[in-house]
Amino acid sequence: MRYRTRVTAPAALLGTVAALSVAAPAHADPETGTPGPETLGDPVFPGLGNDGYHVVAYHLDLVYDATTRLVDATATLTLTTTQELSRLSLDALGLDVHEVLLDGVPAAREQAGEKLRITPAVPLAARTTATVTVTYTADPRAVLAHTAWVPTPDGFAICPQPNTAHTVFPCNDHPSDKADFTFRITVPAGLKGVASGHLVSTEDLGDGRTAYCYRSREPIATEIVQITVGDYVIKDRQGPHGLPLRDVVPTARATALEPALALTPNLVSWIEQRLGAFPFETYGLLPCNNDASNAFDFTGLETQTLTLYKPNFLLQAEKSIGSHMMHELVHSYFGNSVSPATWSDLWLNEGHADFYGLLYRYERGWADSLGLTTMEARMKDTYARGDQWRKSSGPVAAPNEANLFDSQRYLGGVLVLYALRQQVGESVFSAIESTFLERFRNASASTGDYIAVASEVSGTDQSGFLGDWLYGTKTPRMPGHPDWTVTPVSSALRQPQNRTDGHWHDNSATL
Repeated sequence: MRYRTRVTAPAALLGTVAALSVAAPAHADPETGTPGPETLGDPVFPGLGNDGYHVVAYHLDLVYDATTRLVDATATLTLTTTQELSRLSLDALGLDVHEVLLDGVPAAREQAGEKLRITPAVPLAARTTATVTVTYTADPRAVLAHTAWVPTPDGFAICPQPNTAHTVFPCNDHPSDKADFTFRITVPAGLKGVASGHLVSTEDLGDGRTAYCYRSREPIATEIVQITVGDYVIKDRQGPHGLPLRDVVPTARATALEPALALTPNLVSWIEQRLGAFPFETYGLLPCNNDASNAFDFTGLETQTLTLYKPNFLLQAEKSIGSHMMHELVHSYFGNSVSPATWSDLWLNEGHADFYGLLYRYERGWADSLGLTTMEARMKDTYARGDQWRKSSGPVAAPNEANLFDSQRYLGGVLVLYALRQQVGESVFSAIESTFLERFRNASASTGDYIAVASEVSGTDQSGFLGDWLYGTKTPRMPGHPDWTVTPVSSALRQPQNRTDGHWHDNSATL
């Protein structure tokens, strides 16, 4: 199955198969068109995404009821078809769908597993634009097989990565199909609605409710959308070069969290010196008002323009949080601006985030979790573990769902980048990084794309070198360090951490 690398223009599900009422008076004849494939064939999540169309834009209109704690919503998708479609599907789980319109006309619908199937009265022609409008209700507290909702005492936030955005809104839930987003969030008095992007309007509805409207300047992958409702104070400050910084902070915790929030301007300055101008219209932190151990299974998540955190993490001293704050900030470049073409390419996100996060730590003389204070020392330690990790967790660029977020994608990815820098030199490595980010900005890119850029910029074919580091079952020799050795697999070594019950981002070496 093909993958897409492109730049885009500026109540629960019951059972595994649940047929909902037919809203259209006629069905398309399957013989006169082709149903769109209900998968993009991702190697890690083979059932995720849908083919036959690209989503150009999402408009999400959410109304939060503080009494019922339910969300009534309308998702409007503008899409372009890539083939004739007698039926198309969206990813959707746990959404109580009331109506589906296709270009304003009621369409037949069916929910099956995690797909919402939509059948137009007349097949959609190839290379045409269509609008799909889905009206539904969602319960942020619903128990599902997996969910992006994070309920809080005063509302909710969302953590969609990697495969749960479709529990919040129907979508083509794969990072290869990035789209523009606008949001309208209606909340009762005393609460604020906030989303990725920038605030474009605030409307007093005259009935005790306020509607907040946000728009993304750049496209967003579904897995890094942020929508939150709660009792927040918005803290604005200025970053380098006039970059607007916006933190969304629980009102009762704003004073206690200020020391951590105040670190952001210097963090942005540091990374801009290495990766170029910050790629989005704003940045900030969202300390979600929930520190429960099961609220979300990681410390921070790089939702675009507004990084989600557990508040208690940010109450620590700078040397305990600064490295990981850099990790999450780096994702604005690697992961958000340039998204993974498939989930096998996750190492591009996490390896880069840990690489620069560790450089930031060691530059400040902060010891890491192993007590080491230099990148060379940490990489020598990681190198020794290489064969064990490749055996227990697979090659760096060949994860599966169970080990997707283990240390091999984080520290293993750092080791690959360190080896490349050793191979080509620091100045060429920096040119590879900047070229890759510029070429694939606002798009998705694969491991193959990164290898191609490394070869082009260095003037030497790097496919064999990087192929061995990324896909080999044995750890290659480290350039510049002929004395480094790999501990045999039979020896007892700390193995990559694994979780199979959802997110597991706490394998970052920056923590």
